[in-house]
Amino acid sequence: MTSLTCFKAYDVRGQLGKELNEDIAYRIGRAFGKFLQPLGVPKKVVIGGDVRLTSDELKNAVTMGLVDAGVDVIDLGMTGTEEVYFATNYLKVDGGVEVTASHNPMNYNGMKLVREGSRPISCDNGLWDIKRLAEENIFDEPVTKASVTKMSVLEAYIDHLMTYVDVSNFKPLKLVVNAGNGAAGPVVDALEGRFKALNIPLELIKINHEPDGSFPCGIPNPMLVENREDTRAAVLAHGANMGIAWDGDFDRCFLFDEKGQFIDGYYIVGLLAEAFLQKNPDEKIIYDPRLTWNTIDLVTDAGGRAIQAKSGHSFMKESMRTEDAIYGGEVSAHHYFRDFSYCDSGMIPWLLVTEILSKRGGALSEMVSSRIAAYPSSGEINSQIENPEEAIQRVQNHYGSNAINIDYTDGISLEFDQWRFSLRCSNTEPVVRLNVEARGDFEMMVKKTKEVLLLLRQGIAR
Repeated sequence: MTSLTCFKAYDVRGQLGKELNEDIAYRIGRAFGKFLQPLGVPKKVVIGGDVRLTSDELKNAVTMGLVDAGVDVIDLGMTGTEEVYFATNYLKVDGGVEVTASHNPMNYNGMKLVREGSRPISCDNGLWDIKRLAEENIFDEPVTKASVTKMSVLEAYIDHLMTYVDVSNFKPLKLVVNAGNGAAGPVVDALEGRFKALNIPLELIKINHEPDGSFPCGIPNPMLVENREDTRAAVLAHGANMGIAWDGDFDRCFLFDEKGQFIDGYYIVGLLAEAFLQKNPDEKIIYDPRLTWNTIDLVTDAGGRAIQAKSGHSFMKESMRTEDAIYGGEVSAHHYFRDFSYCDSGMIPWLLVTEILSKRGGALSEMVSSRIAAYPSSGEINSQIENPEEAIQRVQNHYGSNAINIDYTDGISLEFDQWRFSLRCSNTEPVVRLNVEARGDFEMMVKKTKEVLLLLRQGIAR
């Protein structure tokens, strides 16, 4: 039995040819089908794929695997991940598959799997079972042949997105939208059409807009500093009020203020949490342990309840459901919404921020500057380290005796009077992630960041 290394903690992701190919994709389809129907009861699944050059062939292979397992398939065509989330719940089917490698390099692809109600499938609740079945590759022939139907849910999806905002609040604004030649372009076009039909005075300036799996402007990953220049330059050139950029499958959006400055996702979490609580006081907000003080401060002041959850979409979604939270956000720019099946969306956040801009007036930079000054943060810093657990323990041994609080929800978080930091091993990459924040002291944050990194990187691999 061959071990399949493309199965990760939250999804399927691997190098093409070496870890993932059409045969493996077919076996994953067969395994997912068997996983969904333990009693042989016919099931139905939606499937979509991003713009990568290999996504269609892998999607077809998964589809054939599902069909041969007796599962009816609804092919949504080219989609972002959240369109599969939406369709799974909207069509009341038994599961969904998005073929995507999101922001990974060109030689990667993968899949994100959900079950009924768009509930995530991860290593904790079935992904390892699917892995085992795909590795064993022993499947019975189905009693009945299943079908494949092509369908679009784009209009219904746009209808749903528009429920998050009150169109009467929108003022004339100019927005730069950078799809990165990923899957976001068609959805932006559909939203623009809806804006025009409703006489909403938003002007969209599109760059790198057409879907192109060769990614002529580079892999769409605005988390990388070098991938932000196109958006920044366009905001300045057009005098735009805001810039928006997406990753490849657009389950994350990244915002730029009117000066072209990138806004760390941490401060957008606080902005959205505050906005939700102004409309819905006493609700619960989920946040992750990496950076916390700004979110806790804003949620508490707005009368809400801030609840910490482990980083990662499956953990965040589980906590969202358990607490019935109205909104949840991670510093990595994943934003979760109760009315979106507790799933993450890269379209809802920028619509909400656009409405906030319209209602409050003024500039986006002014809305976040006071929060950045109150809680300056390092942003997430990744380090490739040979013995990550040993390195994290070394840091903890150094600082632990002086910490006011040590939290183990996700890696370690150490808190002091005026600063705090978190360290965790990535679930998707061979790196250790560091986040540092301080109370109103930028120089302290910079100093402590350098201090922790120096200690962490003793024995660094490269």
